[in-house]
Amino acid sequence: MTKFMRWLQSGSLIQQIIVALILGILLAVIWPQAALSSGILGRLFVTALKSVAPILVLILVADAISKHRSDQPSNIKSILVLYLFGTFAAAITAVVISFLFPTTLDLSLVESDISPPGGIAEVLKTLAFNVVDNPVHALLNANYIGILAWAILGGLALRHTDGTSKQVLADAAFVISKIVGWVVRLTPIGIFGLIAYAIADTGFEVLATYTKLIVVLLSAMLIVALLLNPLIVFIKLKRNPYPLVFKCLSQSGITAFFMRSSAANIPVNMKLAKNMGLRKETYSISIPLGATINMAGAAVTITVMTLAAAHTVGIDVNIVTAFLLCLLATIGATGASGVPGGSLLLIPMACSLFGIDDSVAAQVVGIGFIIGVIQDSAETGLNSSTDILFTAAADLADQDKRV
Repeated sequence: MTKFMRWLQSGSLIQQIIVALILGILLAVIWPQAALSSGILGRLFVTALKSVAPILVLILVADAISKHRSDQPSNIKSILVLYLFGTFAAAITAVVISFLFPTTLDLSLVESDISPPGGIAEVLKTLAFNVVDNPVHALLNANYIGILAWAILGGLALRHTDGTSKQVLADAAFVISKIVGWVVRLTPIGIFGLIAYAIADTGFEVLATYTKLIVVLLSAMLIVALLLNPLIVFIKLKRNPYPLVFKCLSQSGITAFFMRSSAANIPVNMKLAKNMGLRKETYSISIPLGATINMAGAAVTITVMTLAAAHTVGIDVNIVTAFLLCLLATIGATGASGVPGGSLLLIPMACSLFGIDDSVAAQVVGIGFIIGVIQDSAETGLNSSTDILFTAAADLADQDKRV
């Protein structure tokens, strides 16, 4: 036992997470009541990450921009292209899988109490208002679009101040990064609580009803994670992408899967980017930006669930309509952070493309919440791991050119 504890303490964070997963599952199976109580460990961990993430983004982005010189390389445009193309390609992948394995739903749920956006214009309007949000309000509500906007403006303004002001900001960035490092080290404890609570609370029976839908969703997300994303990275890096892909999935995707929050996973991705030797002026902006607009998993969810609704009510979906759905899913997923409830509440908007009744769409959203323990976890894992993957691909490709 002593040797095991020494190995555990000296092992990597991934090894500790694996042990935490096994222990959490065992506790949920053997002693469900204790597993439910241990959920507080997971909630405390996620809350800690969510609390530190907004101030981390604000300070690091402002610090990076204040030090940026015109002759320094910037890969933000390249990363943005990867984000948008990856999200659109993920939606296309979801369409193909849904056509190959059409899914129907048992729409017998009571209508859900939801408030979906009225259309894509409403999503974009919400996004625009988030940009000009009060900075204090943005920090309190983890509005990362607003936080990024104020951090960029603050960083640009600080470039015209003396060195003392910049040093204070640099010291603040060091302090908050150190605090984040301490919180991240608690990941195994947090994941132990999260997995134990999830299994004890939900079990596996409720998911059996929607097995085919879950399989279609997970298949599409796995194809994106293991085939589509590696292909994009290969085109960018011109070398074997899988070492980088597996590193991002194992060190970012796993934590995001159990935390079910891209925002909470920002500190994890920041720390991983630093360990990978990426440039701070790149990842300090692209990682929080990706947590807001890079939504391949959300695009998959919106597309698969909408097509399942269409198949259920007997609508024949043609190629042109499917392409429009991909565009709508991409734009909607990119603005999903401005909509309470995220990707699921964008399903009624996508369903309107096929003329599907709101009451039917609401029931589809209800099913989404039921399978959320799997769907939302996988979606977040894909979204967040892709943030760091595309950031690394763009930054490493630029570094290769300069060698």
